[in-house]
This record gives sequence, structure tokens and C-alpha cells, in this order.
Amino acid sequence: WQTRWFILENGILSYYKSQDEVKQGCKGSIKVQACEINVSSIDHTRMDLVIPGEQHMYLRAATSQERQQWLVALGTAKACVHSRRGKENTKSPDSLKSKKSELKLYCDLLMQQVHVIKNSAQAPDGPQIENMDETTRLLGATCDTFIKTLDDCMKLAANGIYEMPINNEVILPPITIK
Repeated sequence: WQTRWFILENGILSYYKSQDEVKQGCKGSIKVQACEINVSSIDHTRMDLVIPGEQHMYLRAATSQERQQWLVALGTAKACVHSRRGKENTKSPDSLKSKKSELKLYCDLLMQQVHVIKNSAQAPDGPQIENMDETTRLLGATCDTFIKTLDDCMKLAANGIYEMPINNEVILPPITIK
């Protein structure tokens, strides 16, 4: 694993050797809308970005909280692409499809977090309170994001019209790449 500097801007995730080398140009990039975001059920700091049949980007955050920040930012960036294409495209089935994809991602995260809390509570050597506290905080944030995304999805389904804020640049903690 090697630490890299990432910039998420206008639906494109670009990476650089370091923050100091941003002006020298990116080492690679991936269009967030085109990729699947997969979370590891074993490593709570890992996520993979996959363009089926083309590109794989294996990423690891320093902590599970940082991975959570990244997943929310990537999911939001994936959804925000539609707002930049104009109002007529906000009615497209792709907008709803994108939201459904986000919901699945957040649902997977919720299930993982509940599983961690359950295992921590039933640990053979007694409840692991610290682990439960950390995961409970993540669970709250994931629930909030899930509910907001579900609300967005319901608006799309009901009206066929949805306005997303334009995503310019997101500043997130550095992560490592394999």
C-alpha cells in the first residue's frame, strides 16, 4: 500500500503522488459515475472502485471513519453528475438508478456496522465498549445519509424532477492505494 493524495472534483477522482506534486499533474483518475463502489466486509478501512472489465482501484483509508467520509463523498459525487447536465436529464431513469445504487451502498454499510456492533456486544471476553461506541457513531452518520438518499429517491420517483447541488471539490483525508 502506498499513500497518495486524491482530489474529487466534478465527478472525477484524480490521484497524485503527494499534495506537493498536484501541480505536476495526476498519476491517474477515474470517473466516479462509471464505477462501482465496493466496500470490504472484512477490512473496515478498505473500498474498491471498479469499472467492470477496465479499471480497478483498491483504496484504504486510515480509519473506518475516514472510509465513511470517502464513501459518502463518492456516492454524492456519483449522484451530482446528473445536476451538471441540465434539468431535462434530472428526469431520466439514470438519476433514479444512481440513487438506487447509492442506497445499496449505504445499506451494505449499515449491515456491516450492525454486524460489528453485534459481535462487539457478544464478544467472548465481554462487550467491547470502545469498538461499539466508535461503530455506533458511524452507524448514526450512515443512517442519516441513507435517509437523505432515500428521501431523494422518493422525490425522483414521485416527481421525476430533482435538483442536486453542484459538486465542485471535496477535500478528504489522504488514503492509500494498492
